[in-house]
Amino acid sequence: MKTVLRLLLAAAALAGAALVLAPSPIEPAAWEPPPPTPLEGRYAPNEHLASVEWWARELVGPEAMYVAADGAIVTGLKDGRIVKLRPGSDEATVLADTHGRPLAIAPHPDGRVVICDAFRGLLALSSDGVIEVLASEQGGTPFRFVDDLAITTRGVIYFSDASARYSIDRFTDDLLEHQTTGRVLKYDPSTRATTLVAGGFAFANGVALGPDEAFLVVAETGAYRLWRLWLKGERAGQRELFADALPGFPDNVRFSPARGRFWVAIGSPRKPIMDDLAGAPFLRGLVAKLPRAVQPAPARHAFVLGVDLDGRVVEVLQHRAPDSYSPIASAVEHDGWLYLGSFAREGVARLKLDPPAPRP
Repeated sequence: MKTVLRLLLAAAALAGAALVLAPSPIEPAAWEPPPPTPLEGRYAPNEHLASVEWWARELVGPEAMYVAADGAIVTGLKDGRIVKLRPGSDEATVLADTHGRPLAIAPHPDGRVVICDAFRGLLALSSDGVIEVLASEQGGTPFRFVDDLAITTRGVIYFSDASARYSIDRFTDDLLEHQTTGRVLKYDPSTRATTLVAGGFAFANGVALGPDEAFLVVAETGAYRLWRLWLKGERAGQRELFADALPGFPDNVRFSPARGRFWVAIGSPRKPIMDDLAGAPFLRGLVAKLPRAVQPAPARHAFVLGVDLDGRVVEVLQHRAPDSYSPIASAVEHDGWLYLGSFAREGVARLKLDPPAPRP
C-alpha cells in the first residue's frame, strides 16, 4: 500500500511539473479589477425570474432575438439555424442556416435580417433565404468573434467583435488573458465600408443605441462595465464610462423605450478567483492549461439588470438555482414582456413585467 501511495504522489508531482513547464495557450496581461460587488443590498438574490414562461426546449442556445411585428420571435441557434416561433409554442420554422454560430439578429430597414455570426462575420439574410457576407474584416484584421449589433433608422449597423485573438469556442481564454483586443465597428450599407468606432475592450459584447440614436452603450464583459460612445452632438466621438463595477459579466444590452432604460443580461456573477488572479498573469496562464471541466465557468444564476440613462442600476431580476433559465445572454422587452435568450440553455423564456411607472 505504501508503495502504491508513493507511486501516486510521484505521478502527481510529475503531472504538476509538466503543467508548470508546458507553454500556456494564452498570453495573460495584468490588470486591476474594480472593487468587489457582493450580492447584497440592491444586488441581494431574489426570485423575480423564478416564474418565467419557458418553451421550445429542443432549441439550444438562442442567444439573442427580436420580436417581429406579428409577435413571432426570430432567433439564431447553436447549430447555425435561424428560426421563427410563436411565444408558448415548441414548433419552430427554419428560415436559414448560416453554417456558423449566429448570435445577435435584428431586422434591417431594407427588409433583410442582419446577423452577427461568431465565425462568419456580419451577415444579411434576404426574404428568399439568401445569406450575404457584409463584412469579415476591418483594417486588415479578420473578425474572430462577431457578437452583437444595433441598427439605426437609416440602416447603419454598429456591431462588436469581441476578440481579435479567440473565437467563440475559446471565449474563456479571452477573459482569462485580458488582452483588450475587442472592437466596436460600423458598417454603412450605402458605401459597404466598415470602419472602427472604438477599440481596446476586454471582450466587447453587447451594443445598444440610446434614445434618438445619440449614443451607443457597449458592454465590456471582461471588466464588468458599460461604456457610452457618443455618436451625435458636441461629444460625438468621445467615450465615457457609463456603469462600472457591475455584479457580474455583462452580455447583451437592449434599450426599452417604454421604460427609458437598458436591459443588461448578466451571463454570470463575478467570480472571486478571477479577480484574485487579475494581477497574476502567470497563475492565469496555469489555469488556462487545466482541463475545461475544472476551469471557471458561468454559474447557474439567472441575472438581468435595468440601467437608466444615467448609468444607474434601477432594477435587479434574479433566480439562483440549478434549474434556472441561465446563463442569460439577452433580455428584450416587447409589449409588456421581457424575453430572455441564452448562449447555452435550451429554449426561450419570458417574464411578464409590471406596467412602467409614469415618466416625468
